[in-house]
Amino acid sequence: MIEAAILFAAGCYGLALLLDLWRIALGPNAADRILALDTMVINVIALLVLYGVWRGTAIYFEAAMLVAMVGFVSTVAYCRFLLRGDIIE
Repeated sequence: MIEAAILFAAGCYGLALLLDLWRIALGPNAADRILALDTMVINVIALLVLYGVWRGTAIYFEAAMLVAMVGFVSTVAYCRFLLRGDIIE
């Protein structure tokens, strides 16, 4: 029963990734693209956690933590670039 729930959740998050990709490609402005990129990072984290639960190993939880850290830093850097024109002052 848990495998069916994991498969359903993975399908939903996969669909969400495709919709985020659509928003990145056709977003009306840069702020929408940043939000879609941040949402994609969250969806990838969720997929990694689901895959780790399905496989029964903890290595994917560590990978999810790394993706979360990189995603946070990239979102902040992209926002700073749009606001100020440079990342490092």
